[in-house]
Amino acid sequence: MIVWGGHDQNFLTLNTGGRYDPATDSWLPISTNNVPDARYSHTAVWTGIEMIVWGGDDQNILPLNTGGRYDPATDSWLATSTNNVPDARYGHTAVWTGSEMIVWGGFGDIGTLNTGARYNPSSDSWTATGTTNAPSPRYFHTAVWIGSEMIVWGGRGDTDEVNTGGRYNPGTDVWTTTSTTGAPDARESHTAVWTGDEMIVWGGFALGVGGLSTGGGYNSGTDTWTATNLANAPEARYYQTAVWTGGVMIV
Repeated sequence: MIVWGGHDQNFLTLNTGGRYDPATDSWLPISTNNVPDARYSHTAVWTGIEMIVWGGDDQNILPLNTGGRYDPATDSWLATSTNNVPDARYGHTAVWTGSEMIVWGGFGDIGTLNTGARYNPSSDSWTATGTTNAPSPRYFHTAVWIGSEMIVWGGRGDTDEVNTGGRYNPGTDVWTTTSTTGAPDARESHTAVWTGDEMIVWGGFALGVGGLSTGGGYNSGTDTWTATNLANAPEARYYQTAVWTGGVMIV
């Protein structure tokens, strides 16, 4: 497991990290040579050979449009290109498609965003994502990669939370709106996982409500939602984590 960036206990922004090996229960620091600037509220994806970090806020709470690629085999960093790079932002999402990283949404210098771009590490190049039929601007939403499409859902819009979303196909550069029939209540700072059949969203925060203990499963094949069971659900919360084990979601 590789961790990088964030705040320390004194709210100082970091550009350090470490690699954790569960087989030996040991940590190794990662190189700071050519490391990206310190930041938090950024994103990271694993490509199979390297970690790509991008965006976020710096120590002065200024959005960033820079990033870096970390290779654990050589303990080295390479900067990501800034040619045709998307607008600086934080609170966005990123997914790995198998060949590209897609970043979308977030909050930047011009406010809430519904733009994004695809980054190809092989060519170190950026391609903007289409905006036709794209979801409304938002940040602190979620995104999952389902094998051929990215699904984004929820988040905080210009004025309040939303319970809308969209599916983006990078092969066609086309957006399709997700159904709102039976969708969970609007929220931000929730979690989402892909099971292989559906996206499960859970928890999060809503103004006037606070933390949530509700969620829903979205079936992309039928464009339908099913509420998650409330019996024995964890107490309401936001900024939590969630993973899919292959059989269950753990929050």
